[in-house]
Amino acid sequence: MPRVERRAVLALGFAAPAAASGVVPDWVGLLRGGGHVIYMRHAITDRSQADTGRLGDRAGQRNLSAEGIAQARALSAAMARLRIPLRPVRTSPVFRASDTAGIMARGGPVEVTMDLVADDYTADIPAAIAGARRALATPPLPATNTLLVGHIHVFGPAVFGRMLAQADFPEGAFGVVEPAPPGFRFITVLTPAAVFAAAG
Repeated sequence: MPRVERRAVLALGFAAPAAASGVVPDWVGLLRGGGHVIYMRHAITDRSQADTGRLGDRAGQRNLSAEGIAQARALSAAMARLRIPLRPVRTSPVFRASDTAGIMARGGPVEVTMDLVADDYTADIPAAIAGARRALATPPLPATNTLLVGHIHVFGPAVFGRMLAQADFPEGAFGVVEPAPPGFRFITVLTPAAVFAAAG
């Protein structure tokens, strides 16, 4: 199993929104320099919809809501304003993740991989967690950050060894790690509010 080193920023590793003074948070400069893997939880979903576990069946999945599409577009624009490079973009095949990834990629290529699949869509959850760990431990291309788009129930066990509460990793949040093969070092979780505050 890959080694996971955890370096908490604030309490559980959450970056606070930027201060009203307009000071640029430290994490912005860190990510502008590249060298990190950013695991994004898909944007806000329509909770009236239920998952069936059938990949490729959009009608049988919980999809992005109109609010979620707007959130993903706003987060994509915020990352662009912050000049944070995101390449390559890899995603779970579940539509709420792949739709989010397509928006975040801003017209660039998106790789779909079962390494990031949701727990509802695989019979082998330990393998899904191991796949997420491998993806998190893979160093990015020079001067950029890999963006992974996936799900809370894979991210929590892969990074912390436990499930996370919705408030710990809300829809649209970003978990930042630094690959240190054969594992990775946890840096922080960025909430959507923190990203929007930093982008102004």
